[in-house]
Amino acid sequence: MPIYSSDSDDQPATTSRLFGRQRSLHQILGGGKVADILLWRKKNISAAVLIGSTIIWFLFEVAEYNFVSLLCHISIISMIFLFIWYSGAGFANWSPPDIHRIRIPESTLRWLLDKIDWFLFKFYEISTGKDFRQFFLAVVSLWILSVIGNYFSSLNLLYLGVVCMETLPALYERYEAEVDHLATRGNRDAKKLYKKFDLKVLNKIPRGPVKEKRFR
Repeated sequence: MPIYSSDSDDQPATTSRLFGRQRSLHQILGGGKVADILLWRKKNISAAVLIGSTIIWFLFEVAEYNFVSLLCHISIISMIFLFIWYSGAGFANWSPPDIHRIRIPESTLRWLLDKIDWFLFKFYEISTGKDFRQFFLAVVSLWILSVIGNYFSSLNLLYLGVVCMETLPALYERYEAEVDHLATRGNRDAKKLYKKFDLKVLNKIPRGPVKEKRFR
């Protein structure tokens, strides 16, 4: 017997959201500053992240710059800049640099620690196998990522991930209706193909007689 019930192919097509999501993309990405950056709500910061990542990738992967050498050169340039700034403050009307103003906000540290705690909790929750489907998908995804990592360097893989995160969510949000329509149509076509395969191939495979169990 076919697995799917016989639905009419002339039914009106209804477009559903990708992955059956109910919330907006901004809410799925956290709804905070990170979501604003990934969706290009703050274009200056988003562009700075993308350009900075590209420069780092170019220096290490294309120019084959050494990390220790780059760190030392950046430190040397920063020290010379601060030396000129501090020394020139005595001859001109400049205010010398105040190191006490250079502080990482507590909110940033708190957000970072919250994200680490959330990741550890999520990792533990998936690893327990309470949701076996989620556990299986996580293991398969990590295995696929490890296979891909054999063909790409870690820096190339990291840069590719950054570029995808900086471009795909924004592009999807902009062309959400078109992508959802194509995804729904592709899912419907895939079901039709499987129904034909089930009718023409799977149902023709001979099966042995099913023995009825007798209960005493």
